[in-house]
Amino acid sequence: MSLEIMGQKAKAAARTAARLSQTEINLALSAMADALEENSEEILAENQKDILAAQENGIREIMIDRLLLTEERIHQIAQGVREVAALKSPVGEIRDMRRMENGLQIGKMRVPIGVIAIIYESRPNVTADCAALCLKTGNAVILRGGKEAIHSNIAITKTIQKALERTSVTPNAVQLVTDTSRETAQQLMKLNRYVDVLIPRGGAGLIRTVVENATVSVIETGTGNCHIYADDGCDFSMATEIVYNAKTQRPSVCNAAESLLIHKNIAEKLLPLIWAALKEKNVEFRGCDRTAKIIPCKAAKEEDYYTEFLDYIISVKIVDGLEEAINHINKYGTGHSEAIITNSYENAQRFLREVDSAAVYVNASTRFTDGNAFGLGAEIGISTQKLHARGPMGLEALTSDKYIVLGNGQTR
Repeated sequence: MSLEIMGQKAKAAARTAARLSQTEINLALSAMADALEENSEEILAENQKDILAAQENGIREIMIDRLLLTEERIHQIAQGVREVAALKSPVGEIRDMRRMENGLQIGKMRVPIGVIAIIYESRPNVTADCAALCLKTGNAVILRGGKEAIHSNIAITKTIQKALERTSVTPNAVQLVTDTSRETAQQLMKLNRYVDVLIPRGGAGLIRTVVENATVSVIETGTGNCHIYADDGCDFSMATEIVYNAKTQRPSVCNAAESLLIHKNIAEKLLPLIWAALKEKNVEFRGCDRTAKIIPCKAAKEEDYYTEFLDYIISVKIVDGLEEAINHINKYGTGHSEAIITNSYENAQRFLREVDSAAVYVNASTRFTDGNAFGLGAEIGISTQKLHARGPMGLEALTSDKYIVLGNGQTR
C-alpha cells in the first residue's frame, strides 16, 4: 500500500475516531489488550525472527534486549494498554472560560491532533504503546518502525487491527509502514496533506534526519545524555545507590545516566565507593585527570562527555562546585534528565532553576523519566524541545486546543 493511500485512510479514520465516545474507545483498547495476550505465541514466533537476524548482524546483546519480547513483556504491554484505557481522556476538556464585557464567553477545548506519524527504532512495545495513546485521544496513527523489529511490529499491528475490527474503531486508525527503506521514511516526512505531526523516537541520527528533512511539523524527542551530580556534603550511600540504579538498571534506555559529576571536596571518598559498586556490572569509567588519580579509568575525551553510550560505560568529571556542574550539564547534555544528590536546600533549588532539561531531579534516579512512572500511562516519547510538549508525552501532548466562543447575538 502506498503512503498516499495510507495517509488518505488515516485522515478518514482520524475524523471517525474524533467522534467516538470514551466508552467506545475504551472497549477498543480492552479488545486490543486481550488480543495481544491471546496472540502472544504468534507474536513471540515473529519476534524470534528479529532476534535471530539481530544476532546474525552482530548487534550488541544490550541492544537485543530492547528488541526482545517474552510472555511477561507481552503481558506488560497489554497491561499498559489497559492502563491507558483507565486514564481520563483530556479530549473535550474545556478550560480558561471567561466572560468578556460584551457578554461573549471564550474558552479553550482540548481536541485530537488528527493524524500522528511515528518513526521509531528497535523496541516493538512502542507499536502497541503509541497505538493505544493515539486512539485514546481520538487520533489516527501511522507507524514506521525499524527493520530490526519488522516481524514483531507486523505481528503486533495485525493483532491490533483484527481486534479493532470487532469494535467501533476502524482498523485504519492504526497502520504500519512495512517498507523500512530510507525512501519511505523520507516520503513520510513530507506527507503534509495527511499527517498533522511527526514524532521521531530513536537514536541521535534518526532524530537529526527527521528534524532536518521533514516538512511535516515535528515534535523532537531527544537522546538521553543524562547526568548525576554528587554535591559537597551529600549522603554517600544515597549517591552510590542512585548512580548504580541510574547507570546499570537498564543502560540501553534514554533515561539511564551517562555522566557522573562529583564535587572535588568529596571525590576521594565517594568516587571509590561508586567505582566499586558499578564494577559489579563491569561498568567502564572514562574520567578526567583528577578522576584518574583516584580510581582506575580510561582517559575521557571531549567527545565522551557528549556521548549517549547506551552501554555499561560512564564518563566522570570532578568539578569545583555547583556552578561548574550546571555549566557542564548545560553544555554537554541533551536536555533530557539530570539529577543532583545533595543535602543543601539552596543548591537543590538552584539546580532545579538553572539546569535546562526536560526533567530535573533532587535525590532520585533519572530512570523515573517515563510516562508510566510519571502517572501518564504509556508514553509516546520524551520531548526535549520547548514548544507544545516537554518531557514524557502522555495523553495531553497528543491533543491541541481550539477556542470556543459562546454568544447570544453579539456582532462587531
